[in-house]
Parts: sequence; C-alpha cells; structure tokens
Amino acid sequence: MSLRKSSRGQRTEEETQDSAVALSSATIYAIRYTSPDWTAVMPIFLILMVIVAGAVGAFFWLKRHKRAQLLTTALPERQRRIVKQQVPLIRRLPGDLQARLDGKISLFLDQVEFLGCNGLEVTEEMRLSIAAQACLLVVNSDSWYDHLRTILIYPGAFKSRQAQRSGYVLTERETIRTGESWARGPVVLSWKHTRWGASNDHDGHNVVLHEFAHQLDDLSGHTDGIPVLSKEQSFAGWAVPFSEAYERHVQHVRHGRRTVIDAYGAEGPEEFFAVLVEAFFERPAELKHAEPAVYEQLSILFQLEPSTWA
Repeated sequence: MSLRKSSRGQRTEEETQDSAVALSSATIYAIRYTSPDWTAVMPIFLILMVIVAGAVGAFFWLKRHKRAQLLTTALPERQRRIVKQQVPLIRRLPGDLQARLDGKISLFLDQVEFLGCNGLEVTEEMRLSIAAQACLLVVNSDSWYDHLRTILIYPGAFKSRQAQRSGYVLTERETIRTGESWARGPVVLSWKHTRWGASNDHDGHNVVLHEFAHQLDDLSGHTDGIPVLSKEQSFAGWAVPFSEAYERHVQHVRHGRRTVIDAYGAEGPEEFFAVLVEAFFERPAELKHAEPAVYEQLSILFQLEPSTWA
C-alpha cells in the first residue's frame, strides 16, 4: 500500500513532515536572530534606572536642602520692622522664637503665591503680614502647610457661593465672607479685615489665625476640629475636654451669654477649634482661666505658652 495520496490539493505524509521540520527551523532562527539580546540590553536598562533614581534623589535632596536653608534664613531688618508694625502680636513673641519665625516666614514666602483680586495690588506689607500671622501657628512645631500654594486677597469682604444639601435637595446660596479656607488651599482673605484683625491683637478676632487654623485642621484629612496631634497628646486627651467645652459654648450662645470664645464657634466643632485658636493667641490668659483643659491641649499642640508672653 502506498503512503502517498495522489489526489490534487492533498499533501502526502512525507510532505507534511518536511514542512513541520522547515517551520521549526524557521521559528528557532526567528527567536535566535530577531528577539532582543537581553544580555546586551540589561546593562543599558540598569544604567537608565540608576540615572532616573539619581535624578529623583537629587531633586528631593535639593528640595530638602533649600528648605533647610530657608528655615535658617533671617529676615532683613527692614522686613522685621514691617512685620512688627503690621502684626503687633509678634512684638510679644519671646526672643528665642523670633529667629524661628524668621525662618518659617522665609519658607512660607518661597512656597506661596499671593494673588490680588478685584484690582487689588499685592504689596510686600501684605505678604509679610499674612505670612507672619500664618507662621505664628507653626513657629515652634513641626506642622506645616504642605499643600498650600496660593492665597487670594480681596480688598474687602467678598462674595462666596456655598452649597447645602438637605436629603436629595441641593441648594446654593451666596454669602459675604471675610476669609475662606479650602482643603489643600487656596486661602482667601479680605485685606481690610486681615489688617484690622492684626492691628487689634487683644480682641480675640483674627481672620488669618482663624483660616490657618482650618488649614492645620485639614492636615488630618478632615476639617473636624481634631488636627494632627503632637506625640505628647492622645485622642481621648484632646477629644474629652474639647467636646465638653464645645457643649458649654453652644449653651452659652443659645442663652445669649458672651464669653472669651467667639459665638461663631457654635456653628460646629471645626469652627469651635478655629475661634479657640484666635483666643489662644490674642486672649490667652482669659482662655486659660475660662477653659484650662482646652488651653493646656492647645499649648501642647502648638508647643507655646502665650499666657506668659509680656
């Protein structure tokens, strides 16, 4: 019996075997001569990886180096005079904290862009005043406004749209504000109220301290009156005195009783924290007398004791 099939269009068994051998040879040739030679490519790949890693490392090293330099940079005497003129509260700051404040201000001015709105021209006095007040909150701690890049300054109070949800109903209303803090920036300020709040450093009302308290609060991921606490603090140690003080404050406001704490703090825990920060820096002795446990927690948080400042 013949193994070949002579029908037209059909291959014999021998022809099929020959084709398979040829195909296998072609495949081996293609793999051997057309695939990348990884032994040659790998060194190039590793060199590129080293270059990229080095560039990234150099970038972060330069960034840390620049930050360290700025934190040790003293303000020129002319700028120090402007700061003390614009922000009288700074005059009470202990001498050992003055140099630290200079460095924080230098870093702040390098990081943040100030933009004037409604035709306002931003001046050096404006930048130094706002930077000094913002940096007062972090002058003696490791906290920093990591995400802040922009501050918008209006000549006076400005309009802001606020969305409110009630069930499935979303309403939007327009309000007049003197300051506004957005998560991860920007901060929006009225220069008129910024200047007024800074010039009167004993009334417990300061829009810059208020809005930057919100910025610190937001570093925890939620603006809820519980900022990132220091290593010496515990959640319970913070939450208990604050919640108790907040409930007392709400009752005072409902009954029309005025205290050292601004009535606006009754709007919610986040606003309560912000107005407490205002009182802590501008009316520290009164706050310490009225709410000693809260004052103690703020003192630990900021690593400051403003009630002792002359």
